[in-house]
Amino acid sequence: MEFSSKLLQSAVDEVAQLPGIGRRTALRLVLHLMRQPESQTLHLTEALQKMRQNINFCKNCHNISDSELCEICINTNRQQDVVCVVEDIRDVMAIEGTSSYRGVYHVLGGKISPMDGVGPHDLKINSLIEKVRTGNTKELIFALSSTMEGDTTNFYIFKQIQDTEVVISTIARGISVGDELEYADEVTLGRSITNRIPFELSLKS
Repeated sequence: MEFSSKLLQSAVDEVAQLPGIGRRTALRLVLHLMRQPESQTLHLTEALQKMRQNINFCKNCHNISDSELCEICINTNRQQDVVCVVEDIRDVMAIEGTSSYRGVYHVLGGKISPMDGVGPHDLKINSLIEKVRTGNTKELIFALSSTMEGDTTNFYIFKQIQDTEVVISTIARGISVGDELEYADEVTLGRSITNRIPFELSLKS
């Protein structure tokens, strides 16, 4: 695809690097921005710049946050002793969208995947284990995707904390095996959280 402007081509090249955006879609988006008032484009670039420079990660759960602690962790109406373990922030958003969960979260930042060179120490697992061993956690809910990597991560964490008195559960298999959590519909995901089962039972299935 040839462009008459190197500036246009540069903008399209950058937008096309976004996931799920091909070059034709990138061109359509860039041309749309060109047709908008300049102030609108400047607002967009300013918002992206501020997000990139100023966004934080909660020191307690590793969720995205505007401050040291995220809005969920500081919410006194949440069950602080019930912790849902998820892969990344998209899963937090998916579960929050169900309005079926009132505990807090722990974002691992990925899942164990030897094929991809990701081991336990590359994730936020140590801080989770430390959180459990402080004695302030009553229940830990595994809500990772039902893939081989997700199950491996669940089992690794389980082995590290099985000697504690914390109740360890996992979301019910309303989520099909192999499915990523973020793509589940809200009703199915909400029921999976509500109807969670003891993790030990999931090992026998």
